[in-house]
Amino acid sequence: MGYEPVIRLYVDASLGEGGSLGLDRAQTHYLKSVMRRGEGDAVAVFNGRDGEFAARISEIGRGSCSLAIGAQRRKQQAEADLWLVFAPIKHARLDFLVEKATELGASALLPAMTARTNVARVNLDRLRANAIEAAEQSERLTIPEIRPPQKLDALLRSWPAGRSLILCDESGTAPPLADALASLKPPLAVMTGPEGGFADSELDAMRNLPFVCPVGLGPRILRADTAALAALAAIQALAGDWRRERPR
Repeated sequence: MGYEPVIRLYVDASLGEGGSLGLDRAQTHYLKSVMRRGEGDAVAVFNGRDGEFAARISEIGRGSCSLAIGAQRRKQQAEADLWLVFAPIKHARLDFLVEKATELGASALLPAMTARTNVARVNLDRLRANAIEAAEQSERLTIPEIRPPQKLDALLRSWPAGRSLILCDESGTAPPLADALASLKPPLAVMTGPEGGFADSELDAMRNLPFVCPVGLGPRILRADTAALAALAAIQALAGDWRRERPR
């Protein structure tokens, strides 16, 4: 018997078997007009805290929808504690970055304003919407935390003790990522720079910090979003949660 995907929705409300839940206008439109679902159809809901529950549409109208909550489908479980620190890039590529970082299991996304960052404003609501959609599609049980942008020096001054920061160093002088991971232990964070690269002064300052581990990502120059996703994928494969099976 093949795997049959089900529509998944992220909600803020608490979840429990036998409860009911009202959806907002956007989710109602998605179910009714985009996915063509009606009363009695099955969906699944999760909130990042209580696991995932089966549900059925009990009532749906033009702008409102009610769900009857059934049995728990999956228990809440811990996911990878892996942060992504990134210099904001242009909107379309930033949307792509957040979507794919969510699929790859990043637990927190931290925008850092560097000397060469050419994006003045970060729309956090837009980024969160992209992350929610990616979590729904990828069967995550959580939504990554999205932090407000910080200047790079402020972010580094407040860096938490005990978390190594893997710096993707485009200078070509750092050891390969795979070699560095052999000596690092979770929790980890990975950092990538802006489209023009880090300033030399930024790289010099970060290399001198005890919690920073500079690494190389191979012989080619990668775009900012490509570098971030390549690093996340390598970390998940070599030291993260890619050894766990996907729930069925």
